[in-house]
Amino acid sequence: MLPRLSTLVASRAALATATRRSLLPAFTTATRHYAVGKTALSAENDVVAKIDAKRQESLLGGGLKRIETQHKKGKLTARERIELLLDPGSFREYDAFVEHNCVDFGMEKQKITGDGVVTGHGTVNGRRVFLFSQDFTAFGGSLSNTHAQKICKVMDKALLVGAPVIGLNDSGGARIQEGVESLAGYADIFLRNVTSSGVVPQISLIMGPCAGGAVYSPALTDFTFMVRDTSYLFVTGPDVVKTVTKEEVTQEELGGAKAHTIKSGVAHNAFENDVEALQRLRDFIDFLPLSNREPAPIRYTDDPSDREDASLNHIVPLDSTKAYDIKDVITRLVDDAQFFEIMPDYAKNIVIGFARMGGRTVSIIANQPLVSSGVLDINSSVKAARFVRFADAFNIPILTLVDVPGFLPGTAQEHNGIIRHGAKLLYAYAEATVPKVTVITRKAYGGAYDVMSSKHLRGDLNYAWPTAEIAVMGAKGAVEIIFRSSADRASAEKDYISKFANPLPAAQRGYIDDVIEPSTTRRRIIDDLEMLRHKKLENPPRKHGNIPL
Repeated sequence: MLPRLSTLVASRAALATATRRSLLPAFTTATRHYAVGKTALSAENDVVAKIDAKRQESLLGGGLKRIETQHKKGKLTARERIELLLDPGSFREYDAFVEHNCVDFGMEKQKITGDGVVTGHGTVNGRRVFLFSQDFTAFGGSLSNTHAQKICKVMDKALLVGAPVIGLNDSGGARIQEGVESLAGYADIFLRNVTSSGVVPQISLIMGPCAGGAVYSPALTDFTFMVRDTSYLFVTGPDVVKTVTKEEVTQEELGGAKAHTIKSGVAHNAFENDVEALQRLRDFIDFLPLSNREPAPIRYTDDPSDREDASLNHIVPLDSTKAYDIKDVITRLVDDAQFFEIMPDYAKNIVIGFARMGGRTVSIIANQPLVSSGVLDINSSVKAARFVRFADAFNIPILTLVDVPGFLPGTAQEHNGIIRHGAKLLYAYAEATVPKVTVITRKAYGGAYDVMSSKHLRGDLNYAWPTAEIAVMGAKGAVEIIFRSSADRASAEKDYISKFANPLPAAQRGYIDDVIEPSTTRRRIIDDLEMLRHKKLENPPRKHGNIPL
């Protein structure tokens, strides 16, 4: 607009100063310039109108009819999900005009602006996140090469600036018409999942189907959440399973939220619907740092850091065979009794999740006496090990609450690799360099005592409650071995309990820093975490360790 205006002004100036001889040529020049400007304005308006039309097309995805179908299934559209997840007005979209370039099987006549995925960045509670939201109304959300490149772009940007990546998955899988190009797109995404691992948090929210090769991107991310009854994860669908194994199974039975949050452990939690899932995701993100270079956010609390809770002095039953709920201990220790549990329905004999203490995020790992007496088995070891490694990667302090009778015995556990899987948890704790505070509430028997963030694995502060029992095994089992030929086993058992079934032997050897009154535990932990806030510890230089995968 400025060149056109300046041309007209200059022409008018020429008219005012021209001589009678040059008046006509100057007027002619001015008229010509004005006409050219008018034509340019018309052309510009055409371009703007075309851009606006394309943008409107991208907002509609696959069209109103398919949007209605999506709503009838109880699902939101890709853009509605973004709107709910992000702070109002914060979304900045990338590549809204992208279209696929496939010309096979008549695809050149089937183009949808945006190509089935919405990408960009925005804020959650004022903090930057990058995200992509697959649009099932456009080609079933299937992944083309251009679709993949849109996702790769936001992943690259997130890694560049240090911000979390959130994937809202709702896709039928690879776009078959593109063949190997679609598969290449998946591999490009997988590579970025691996490159970003431990650098920026990666979160997957499965809000529809996710099948075939597509499942491996969520599997590579740090946390995977699902929506009940509308989301599915499986490598091969029910039809293929029936063809190959003759087994008849529904989508829900094969790869629904129940299957993956209870049986397989692939998903970390499930929510009732899209709205709840997105709101809970907003809460969850608030616990995490933006990257491994940033601290987790501090949230103000009215809960005093020196608060003492007398009920903790009596929460552990005097009878060591009686169970209690470790979650009652957790909620009494943390700020405002708020605990975001991860994988609550899988391997329930161990509890993991995030909370805040003194306003700062802590990761909590705790044996659960209510389930199998809190014993460690294959699933609980793997569940806790992955969580410990995430916390260590993102500099989140680790609080471990110990009440463990040992590792689960039996042929099923041995034959399925309890030795290898249990070693994963040991490796994760030993490798971790973040602040580690451990409290033994009751049992800490055998090798499980060592594994659960003991002083021997570089625990920073290790406490025991007076009810703690730290020994190779329980008194009854020990007496049966030591006093096998004794006629008075009852007195031998009492003698063993008085000598070993208490925290003093470990405290006398420096393996326990202090035996503390349970009611003071919160104050102690918050003081310790403040003291350890600037802890510096590095592992020896190496390419990477060889964790027993």
